[in-house]
Amino acid sequence: MTRCGLVAVLGAPNAGKSTLVNALVGQKVAIVSPKAQTTRVRLLGVAMEEDTQLLLVDTPGIFDPKRRFDRAMVAAAWGGAEGADVLALVVDAKGGLGAKVTDIAARIVDRPETKYLILNKVDLADKPKLLLHAEKLNAQVQFAHTFFVSASTGDGLPELKRSLAAEMPEGPWHFPEDQTSDATERTLAAEVTREQLYLQLHAELPYAATVETEKFVDREDGAAEIHQQILVERPTQRAIVLGKGGTRIKEISARARAELALLLDRPVHLYLHVKVKPGWDEDRSVYRDIGLDWVE
Repeated sequence: MTRCGLVAVLGAPNAGKSTLVNALVGQKVAIVSPKAQTTRVRLLGVAMEEDTQLLLVDTPGIFDPKRRFDRAMVAAAWGGAEGADVLALVVDAKGGLGAKVTDIAARIVDRPETKYLILNKVDLADKPKLLLHAEKLNAQVQFAHTFFVSASTGDGLPELKRSLAAEMPEGPWHFPEDQTSDATERTLAAEVTREQLYLQLHAELPYAATVETEKFVDREDGAAEIHQQILVERPTQRAIVLGKGGTRIKEISARARAELALLLDRPVHLYLHVKVKPGWDEDRSVYRDIGLDWVE
């Protein structure tokens, strides 16, 4: 008898949710960077544990939204929890318990789903405080299980994965055994380029940038031809992305192209251009292309 179920991975920004999902799946399905709120949309990673298929919903970090774009990301996070068999609250054990964590915990107290507490980054945390964090959160929420893990090193992940699999209901798998994500190649391409923006311009580029895949063509020679535009709000930001003599955009393109060639398992021709579009985060079409719902 096969099993299949949905695990909503929730938490504050930078808790390591995407790294955890990637580690449980066994390969990269969500982009990661040191920048908080890297994940913007709900992404589904598909992990296998013997006869069980785990559908892991990687959600944007939950925080106090200020702008429409922020509200859309938070709405996507809570939307990813709908219909879940398990709510997994991921906490940065190194950062401790702040208001964002306790606020999220308060919002799931009365929800009927089975709840897991996952204290992540234990390899970097102050060990004496780990049990205190766990005790405080378990006093607030009735968690069925508490795990201490490091998504980056793999510590504690086999035990977590087996436990999650045991919670899943009996039923057919929703995806083929070798499929690892529900993301389209078009979406994946935009995410990989955005990841390179964050990794290479982490300290220089604000959140006011996004990537749109304008054209994705399967060429006759088997290669993928991808045309993307990077949207920024101001000319100064465009200059930062381009770099002196175009050096930065070339490096972003080269690294994104190499990453996509590995993920897509075929040659990739990537063409990037940078467009200044003030207020792009108030454009409904951008939300549609990114995969976010328009919120009032």
